[in-house]
Amino acid sequence: MQIDFANLQHQYQLYKKDIDENIQKVLNKSNYIMGEEVDQLEELLSEFSGAKHAITCSSGTDALLLAMMAMDIQPGDEIITTPFSFIATAETIALMKAVPVFVDIDEQTFNIDARKIEAAITDKTKVIMPVSLYGQPSEMDEINVIAKKHNLKVIIDGAQSFGATYKQKMEVHHCDIYTTSFFPAKPLGCYGDGGAVFTNNDEYAEKIKMMRVHGQNKRYHHKYIGMGGRLDTLQAAVLLAKLPHYQEEIYSRQAVAEKYTQMLSSDLFTPNVKAGSDSVWAQYTIRVQNRDEVQKRLKEAGVPSAVHYPLPLHLQECFEYLEYRAGDYPIAEQASKDVMSLPMNPFMTDEELLVVVKELNATI
Repeated sequence: MQIDFANLQHQYQLYKKDIDENIQKVLNKSNYIMGEEVDQLEELLSEFSGAKHAITCSSGTDALLLAMMAMDIQPGDEIITTPFSFIATAETIALMKAVPVFVDIDEQTFNIDARKIEAAITDKTKVIMPVSLYGQPSEMDEINVIAKKHNLKVIIDGAQSFGATYKQKMEVHHCDIYTTSFFPAKPLGCYGDGGAVFTNNDEYAEKIKMMRVHGQNKRYHHKYIGMGGRLDTLQAAVLLAKLPHYQEEIYSRQAVAEKYTQMLSSDLFTPNVKAGSDSVWAQYTIRVQNRDEVQKRLKEAGVPSAVHYPLPLHLQECFEYLEYRAGDYPIAEQASKDVMSLPMNPFMTDEELLVVVKELNATI
């Protein structure tokens, strides 16, 4: 048996009729940029999340940039975030000429350790940017108490967590701005790059809408320095076909994760979702010793795996100028050596799960 990690082809076949029809409608109208499907999608995303404003954009990376641009982040401003994330989290901070300030992670959830944030705050700190890694929100109550105390803004990098809740509310209601990604392999993915920014703040929303079209407030009149950050109409068409099924897919992902946790050996470190949160399970990530050997054995058995992420951000070559050193964030550094993500998608069968679990348990 060859198991598919994300099973995107199976998903396409399930929704093929609606996806194909939606794409064909765009082709027939040839309205490829900011077509009516973009407006329709934003309305439905706002309804799904409960956010006052849902603004689509060209990628999860650009969503982060737009969030910081809306907050008028300046060179030298400091933004506190996690060293254990995809590069875009800190990369976008650096692109703004701001300074990423890292805080180590909680070894149970892999998210930023809220207990360590306050010690990293200086008079240059402007934003706390937690990442909802693998699909689970951070400890937002603790983070928001710190932010309020120090008059800081909160941007959630939710590239992996769209649809997750914290204290029964979507994450947009626990921050100033929430961003997400619609990269194809995300829980809700399009067929190219895409993303969105969510906020309940009218001023931020107005600025972001202009900034994604080069700061334009009317045609060829530019109020702000912006970017070409629009979501293509074709991608909106794909998402419109997928979104009606998304909540059910989240439930299915959660069921798959629960079965993994029940079936895997108790000797394995399995993911921990804290009380008050749920996860959309962008990844099901365990910790193993001798990871290379385990991955090799799984591959030979037709079971794919992945490493998210093999090198923490503070040790990446591009951030050498920040002068971090090995040992600065030991929990993130250890996680990078032993995390391994298993196949996770809403369509995994019990037979597939049994194969993964059998092969993995045999390595312990």
